[in-house]
Amino acid sequence: MPKPPSRRSKATSGASTDSASAANSAKEDISQQEDPGSATITVTAVEVPELTEEEQRDRLHLERRVEKAVFEAGKALMELRDRGLYRSTHSTFEEYCKDRFGFQRRHPYRLIEASAVFDNLMKMCPNGTHLLPTSERQVRPITKLEPEQQWEVWQRAVQEAGGKVPSAKVVGDVVQKIMERTQVPNTYQIGEVCQILAKDNPELRGKGGCWAIVSAVNDFSCSVRMWDGEYTIGLKHLKSFNYLPQECKQMQSLSDRISRVYSNSLEETVKSLLQLLGKVNRPYLTAVEEKLLSVLESEYEKDNSLND
Repeated sequence: MPKPPSRRSKATSGASTDSASAANSAKEDISQQEDPGSATITVTAVEVPELTEEEQRDRLHLERRVEKAVFEAGKALMELRDRGLYRSTHSTFEEYCKDRFGFQRRHPYRLIEASAVFDNLMKMCPNGTHLLPTSERQVRPITKLEPEQQWEVWQRAVQEAGGKVPSAKVVGDVVQKIMERTQVPNTYQIGEVCQILAKDNPELRGKGGCWAIVSAVNDFSCSVRMWDGEYTIGLKHLKSFNYLPQECKQMQSLSDRISRVYSNSLEETVKSLLQLLGKVNRPYLTAVEEKLLSVLESEYEKDNSLND
């Protein structure tokens, strides 16, 4: 009995026929086309309508909201700090900011300083049409400048950035150029007692607030002696205590005493105590501080004599 024709074979045959036809058709189309290199492409121009006056106002208003966003945090932190609204849960503002917002010790203060700069730039911005900062880092280099200088530096930085919001590096470069142009003389003197202002210098981490004694005066820096060694520090990271000559001598004597103890192999507790003595903002020790230092001197002098 003859087998019935296979439907599968027919389907395959039909597909093969269709594929062949499509391939022949494609060959015919390709042969009829012109050289692609000489083909003409027609692009229809789309007209973009100009913003209306109302839309322009809305755009500026929304841009200002974006610019203000990060600086609003600084204002809020300032109020939290000044009103002591953290006192029910934390003993210090720094601990509160770390636990509540995850901020490191310096960050909330940077936001507070940046918000003050932003407010100043807003006041000096005519008609609110100029570019303003959008991050704390952009204004960090100018937080210590006078308001007029802040505006001058920011405008120059915008120009340097080609009319765009400048980076922190561009702003810092402009500040440096102005400092070099003004060439503020170094008025520090050898033996003068200064306070270290760590600011944003990572090399001075842990030294902020400590006192140091000027050992050499350079053009834009000073070499200073601290309890744990010698450092060369830029002028913007120094602040004179304006001590009297006799008080400076007292601090030099104290520095020598602390350095002698610090030169020994010390326990961490002793190191911490000496570092605290290196941060006293007065030219003398209290009775208790003097007694503690004397005990340490006696203890380590005795150890040294035994080792000898």
